[in-house]
Amino acid sequence: MTDFRRLFDLSGKTVLVLGAASGIGRGAAHVLAGLGARVICSDIDEAGVRTTAQAIGGDVILCDAADAVGVAALAERIAVDYPRLDAAVTTPGMNIRKRIVDFDEADFDRIVALNLKGTFLFLRAFLKLMIAQGYGGSIVASSSVRAVTLEAGLGVYASTKAGIGQLVSGAAAEAGEYGIRVNAIAPSIVETALTEPLKEQPELWEKYAQHTVLGRWSRPEEIGAVIAFLVSDAASYVTGSTLFCDGGWTAIDGPPSGLMQTRRNAPVS
Repeated sequence: MTDFRRLFDLSGKTVLVLGAASGIGRGAAHVLAGLGARVICSDIDEAGVRTTAQAIGGDVILCDAADAVGVAALAERIAVDYPRLDAAVTTPGMNIRKRIVDFDEADFDRIVALNLKGTFLFLRAFLKLMIAQGYGGSIVASSSVRAVTLEAGLGVYASTKAGIGQLVSGAAAEAGEYGIRVNAIAPSIVETALTEPLKEQPELWEKYAQHTVLGRWSRPEEIGAVIAFLVSDAASYVTGSTLFCDGGWTAIDGPPSGLMQTRRNAPVS
């Protein structure tokens, strides 16, 4: 009889998390380690990534996700220092909220360089590594609900997130013959250090919360759990997909009428 629990067990697997210093990356590192993986924590933020690694007993390799030389060097070092890499996860991203007519080229280039080009650099480097290993593997990139729905001031950011979905599909199409799976996550609102200042504007915080059918923000570990699923053998037939973990954000058009009062009194698990 198949032991289905083992499908989710990451014991014996080595997983890289680029962006592990904070936010979703840190949440993912904690979940992956909790499920038994050896986690290589990477980030440009040395203090933050060392804090994450110390908390979970992981390793540290510094890397700037937007630097082609640095990302290639990260993959090369892992290929030398570790017997194998089972999965690679990238979470870094940035946004500058401006209307398109107000964007200058420097800001545009910064967003594209990290979000879209950074994902391309990561996919290129770690597809090469996994193909050379000959063991298969799983790669997870980070898109967003903004790939399909947005608001004023998010056009440039959203275009990079939509592009990530297509990069992932293309990579999956090319990597399938090697047994390598490539997917993306698409979260909506996540409680991180970057979104913490919004709590000082309770009406705005609640407005975003009420755009989901669950009526709340997600925690980094909840998104990390979705990443862990995509890394695990439980997702062995999932590739080329963007998995929306958005609390129902994209299931509805605006706040769900009729549910507002009911769910204010409902317990949150």
